[in-house]
Amino acid sequence: MTPLHLSFYSAFTLSGLGLAFHRTHLISALLCLESMMLSMYAALAMWPTQMQAPSFALLPILMLVFSACEAGTGLALLVASTRTHGSDHLHNFNLLQC
Repeated sequence: MTPLHLSFYSAFTLSGLGLAFHRTHLISALLCLESMMLSMYAALAMWPTQMQAPSFALLPILMLVFSACEAGTGLALLVASTRTHGSDHLHNFNLLQC
């Protein structure tokens, strides 16, 4: 395993662990999701150069588009939940209510 692969795997794993263990605020969960998407984007961007394959420029761009849509949706949910519940603490939300 090259050091580049190790850095991508460790970044993804650390952000996944951050998402699993630090779930007190919605903004911290969104930041962990963004760091997971960023590590996947960097891995997809470096993949053709590591494999000496022809450039697949569409995959990282699609990943970046989905990441931007996810960030926009997450921030909209953060603003809506802060306005209705008064804070972004995840323990205040009852997900079983409509």
